[in-house]
Amino acid sequence: MAQIHHTTMTPTKLELIADWLPTRAWYTGGAAGPRPVRAGGFRLDDPEGEVGVEFMVVADGEGPEAVAYLVPMTYRGKPLDGAEHALIGTSEHGVLGTRWIYDGAHDPVLVRELTALLDGRAVPQRQSVSDAVDETVLVAAVPGLRAAEPAEAVDGTEYTEIRVRTEGDAGALTLRVHRVLRPGDAADGELGRVTAEFTPAGPEGAVARGTYVSVHRA
Repeated sequence: MAQIHHTTMTPTKLELIADWLPTRAWYTGGAAGPRPVRAGGFRLDDPEGEVGVEFMVVADGEGPEAVAYLVPMTYRGKPLDGAEHALIGTSEHGVLGTRWIYDGAHDPVLVRELTALLDGRAVPQRQSVSDAVDETVLVAAVPGLRAAEPAEAVDGTEYTEIRVRTEGDAGALTLRVHRVLRPGDAADGELGRVTAEFTPAGPEGAVARGTYVSVHRA
């Protein structure tokens, strides 16, 4: 299980996300720029213990006008070859040193563990507690799902679609990462999904449940 270190990061994840969000096709904010706050999420474990994997939700704005964004991230001790386009930024971790932080939709380790979650082979973990299962994360599984390497990840105005070549009977599939989260959001024609809680208006808002990831035929 991943060890959660309660220490400093400079710059913080939220500071990096604030600079990065306006560069995304799915960012809906205005010229003033985002002011993201934590609003939910969960973690997955890398069995090799090398890469941190987190699905973070941030809320931008206040009250009913706030927008909740899903930012899956990976944390690495060295750069990921060929992923310069997916780099959110680097940060100095108080225990682990320099960490390269990537948009996890473009990181094969996150995609591998996400497919394992959808196949029932991985267990979601709480964001801020070591070795603690997050029982609020619910999975409508796609049995027999096996993915080799992701074929490609394409950002749209609301989703990032990760196309994968499976090793099982499912054939080619698309994992749709729902970047703009909505309470009760569901997708037509989905084969499976991951839903989890989040607070649409930030820490002071009411808790809602939404679809983080859905699975579709390619």
